[in-house]
Amino acid sequence: MLEEHEHKLTNNRKAERVKTEQELSKIHNNVKRLQQQLKDIKPTPEFVDKLREMMEEIENAISTFKEEQRLVYEELMKEEKTVMNEITALEKKIETWMLDNSAAERGYRLPSGKAAVDKVMVSNLPKEVLEFEKFLQQTGGRQGGWDDYDHQNFLKVLTKQKGKLVYLEEALEYLPGRTKEDIQQHEKWYQEFLFLEERKKESVQTWKVKKMQEKEELLLEHEKSKEVLESECLARIEAQKEKMEEERRRQQEKLEAWKQKKELEAAEKQAAQRKEEEEKEKRQKQERHRQLEVKLLVEEYTRQRKKQEKFLRLKRQLQEEAEREERQRCATAGICKFQERDFHKLELKAQNKQAKEEELAEKEKRLSKLKEKVEIHVKRDASRLYKVTKGWEERTKNPGPVGSGPLLHIPHRAVPSWRQGL
Repeated sequence: MLEEHEHKLTNNRKAERVKTEQELSKIHNNVKRLQQQLKDIKPTPEFVDKLREMMEEIENAISTFKEEQRLVYEELMKEEKTVMNEITALEKKIETWMLDNSAAERGYRLPSGKAAVDKVMVSNLPKEVLEFEKFLQQTGGRQGGWDDYDHQNFLKVLTKQKGKLVYLEEALEYLPGRTKEDIQQHEKWYQEFLFLEERKKESVQTWKVKKMQEKEELLLEHEKSKEVLESECLARIEAQKEKMEEERRRQQEKLEAWKQKKELEAAEKQAAQRKEEEEKEKRQKQERHRQLEVKLLVEEYTRQRKKQEKFLRLKRQLQEEAEREERQRCATAGICKFQERDFHKLELKAQNKQAKEEELAEKEKRLSKLKEKVEIHVKRDASRLYKVTKGWEERTKNPGPVGSGPLLHIPHRAVPSWRQGL
């Protein structure tokens, strides 16, 4: 069950890593494409709009990526907090259970004097030993709460790189489930662990020497005289003191070297950070300078374009004015021409009208002369309107018997002249 869950978590981490790398690669490609565009600057509005669209697209992609990562980290932090609370509750429960069991076992198995002896022994232990044991209990044992595999890999990388700054990158490769902050925190814990352990060793050594001295003093009181015992004891004490002093000096030198190394690393880190900030400021300054140049180019282009548009507009106005004057001149000439033509047509019309009037007058004159020569008198017969016409008389005649004679003619429609003879 645990192996399946671990395999599932590993696959999820790999998928999340691939997705993150794809998004970062996409953003990196867009930034590269923008840099390529900035190398070939064209002072045109289309180019400026294109740059603006690309920058907005990159900014939106970065904002979306940051927001997604923020939500993911918040979710992970919530899960971590929940898990830590559960682990703390389980640890408290286990400690309570162990304390209850140990109390019950002591009540059933151990005599009452044993507990008092243990308390006396614990109280007689050196302060450094108690601090070291308390530190181990509070920080998760001799591995700082890490499992044996991760702790051994951390020690391997730390020993290999000998505390260099680049050991973090290699440690991240050996510890895929740990972050940079986790490794730095574990390093601080390990340094404190070594320091407290060294103090413990020194304290134990001092305690052993003290016990040895007491034992030797007791033995010497019974075996040798007081002066011999004192001289030998003093010699041993001096030798032990010299040895302890040498060991203490060596540890002090080691501690001072470690402090100097940390100070040097901090100074190098600050110098690198300061250099990075200076480079960033320099890049920002260059970017502002380049943007100012682009802005000046765009403004110059806009000014030239407005000037050209003003010149073209003035030229177009002059051309329209010339065309209007030319049309007006042509219209004036055409009006004069049309007026002459209309005047000529009116003259012709008047002449034709006069000719027609003269012709009509001549015709009237001829007709009046003919009327004078020929006099026609027609008698009016009003009764003729009421008489039967010849056609009606023919229709009212009695027809002969049917088939009484041969049929000489069959009436039909007339044949056109162009079909006659066909």
